Amino acid sequence: MSKPLVPLVLAIDQGTTGTTVLVLNEAMEILGKGYAELPQSYPAPGLVEHDPEAIWTSVLAAMAKALAPVAEQPIACVGVTNQRETVVVWERATGRAVAPAIVWQDRRTAERCQALRQAGHEPAIQRTTGLLLDPYFSATKLAWMLENISGLRQRAEAGEVLFGTVDSYLVWRLSGGQSHITDVTNASRTLLLDLGTLDWSGDLCRLFGIPSTMLPRVCPTSGKALARTSGIRGLTDGTPISGIAGDQQAALFGQGCLRAGQAKCTFGTGSFLLMNVGARAVESQHRLLGTVAWQLPSGTSYALEGSAFVSGALVQWLRDGLGIIQRAADIEALAASVPDTGGVAIVPALSGLGAPHWRPDARGIISGISRGTTAAHIARAALEAIALQNVDLAHAMEKDAGQPISSLRVDGGAAANSLLMQMQADLLGAEIVRPAMVESTALGAGQLAALGVGLYSDTSMLRQLPATTFHPRMDENERTRILTRWQQALSKS
Repeated sequence: MSKPLVPLVLAIDQGTTGTTVLVLNEAMEILGKGYAELPQSYPAPGLVEHDPEAIWTSVLAAMAKALAPVAEQPIACVGVTNQRETVVVWERATGRAVAPAIVWQDRRTAERCQALRQAGHEPAIQRTTGLLLDPYFSATKLAWMLENISGLRQRAEAGEVLFGTVDSYLVWRLSGGQSHITDVTNASRTLLLDLGTLDWSGDLCRLFGIPSTMLPRVCPTSGKALARTSGIRGLTDGTPISGIAGDQQAALFGQGCLRAGQAKCTFGTGSFLLMNVGARAVESQHRLLGTVAWQLPSGTSYALEGSAFVSGALVQWLRDGLGIIQRAADIEALAASVPDTGGVAIVPALSGLGAPHWRPDARGIISGISRGTTAAHIARAALEAIALQNVDLAHAMEKDAGQPISSLRVDGGAAANSLLMQMQADLLGAEIVRPAMVESTALGAGQLAALGVGLYSDTSMLRQLPATTFHPRMDENERTRILTRWQQALSKS
């Protein structure tokens, strides 16, 4: 007698360099997995773009791989998580993008942000949105498109074209063009959402020149059917899309940071550190970001966030730019072959500096080089720099939240590097907890979707995953010496 079929969860994680899709059972065990790379485009210094059609193609390819092992089993719901601030504009009638997507890393609007800052707008923007003026966020990117693509503003005002972050674009395609929505976490990254009302701010739309006709409807992070699928191979029409969250919020949820004071750091292209601060938003006094963690039927939670723009991307640069490693994974053994950096310090400001510095003009440096410097010293200094950026973020966060981070949960590709994790524990002076399942972002999307359709009655049913803990071992004097050298290097960038 055959076993009864159990409902499964499809989790789509659309990231900056590729798309991962997982098929999960109710215990959040992986039954199917697919991955597809996403090509990057750098048309000029400081510009980063994606082809929206390539984003969609990567989702379909990864989905087909993930669904293959479970082709006969029903998918109960779909969760979507995504690179956040990236801007897509597409035609309402056809779904075709009108231009390349402008990626969150893109810096083309730095002058526009500076002009708005000099005009005195940043304090009001921070009070309303929790964010600071930086090219990182969506509003100035969208404004740039409206100003520089011929006829686009007129089409937007006429309702012919739609704006969305990547979640909106994917849900539009998954639903066959029936649902133009975003969730509160993604909306909170645009510079257009009022954290008090959890809806678009008319004042900020006017400030940035964004027609409201092109904005998606703001929805909760988890719900019974935020949208439904239509015309997608491998999915029954009407399958609920019941969980949507920006990648960092999804990772916070997937890491089980469900109580105020719990924190996680994702080591991806950049590093993203978030702390759950509970049911009320915290206005940062140390140039961190206030953001929505999630909105569930049980209520809304907020987070403090700090991000370093270049983390795993620094390792990629050592591989592709300098050629000192052949594969990203090679950096751990190379860095471990020397006991320290030999005095070398790297400031990885390849795309400016993010929180808590917010210096889009900063440029990367390598200092302390001597005749004895080797590729191994540079490799170790690169890992140290990744960890030191996170120390700056964590210290600022502790001051804002009024409590220390005694334990930090980690995920993302570079979290597999045990030397880097030990460095992070040593330099932060706190435990680093790495779950055995490092796909925390996709896991969070799957859990949010499962909650939305009632596979879980509440968050208490979410189980903690097995993990490895890295304990700090560094002498306090050595930690102070390295932190001082880091601050000196920062001052030169």
